[in-house]
Amino acid sequence: MNWTAWAGWLTTFFTAPARRSGPDSIVHRVGEHLTLCGEALLWSALLAVPLGLLIGYTGRGAVAVTALTGVARALPTLGLVTLAVLLAGVGDGAVLVPLVALAAPPLLVATVEGIRGTDPELRDAARGIGLTHRQVLFQVCLPAALPTLIAGLRSATVQVIATATVAAYVGLGGLGRYVIDGLATRDFPATVGGALLVVLLAVAAQLFFSLLLRYGLPPGLRAQRAAGRRSGGPHG
Repeated sequence: MNWTAWAGWLTTFFTAPARRSGPDSIVHRVGEHLTLCGEALLWSALLAVPLGLLIGYTGRGAVAVTALTGVARALPTLGLVTLAVLLAGVGDGAVLVPLVALAAPPLLVATVEGIRGTDPELRDAARGIGLTHRQVLFQVCLPAALPTLIAGLRSATVQVIATATVAAYVGLGGLGRYVIDGLATRDFPATVGGALLVVLLAVAAQLFFSLLLRYGLPPGLRAQRAAGRRSGGPHG
């Protein structure tokens, strides 16, 4: 591998005047990318978390969730984008549909497993002091499931950031513009620079959620998560 050529391409990319201001600037493209990812994650959470809370608490449909999420993860993102464009035309929806299909399964599984993993004795004790099922779910199970939920959100976020580059295939913005347009015009500095920015953004998201899991949780949940890791539990 010619590292000198790669270094030259990156230098050309980051020092170009168009990368500092205007519609093709790095700040603008990163903002577009984050906006698209944020919309996809929001819709995914709205769809997956309430359903996961219900299934996790009642225990009904857990097997179906595992099967369906496996199928959803196997769906080709670019194929879904093409189908969405054919059905609905070019627009945000053409990219949001496959991104939501990608992000919702890990969020759904994390929610179900987090709620199901709540200590049964803790749930029984909460019921024994007169809490309703709704109160047990939101005051006991959901806080205990928070580490697993955040881990699922971390996985979904990293996947969405990496995959949102497909937005450029349907003429939308984001960091994919550098990669897709660069490949189309043989602009290798743009292709390499855009790919590097996507990787850095995904690494930053991974680091953020790792720090959140380590330092942002209440002390009791941090201790519970640490104990789960030592015992080989699912929160590692």
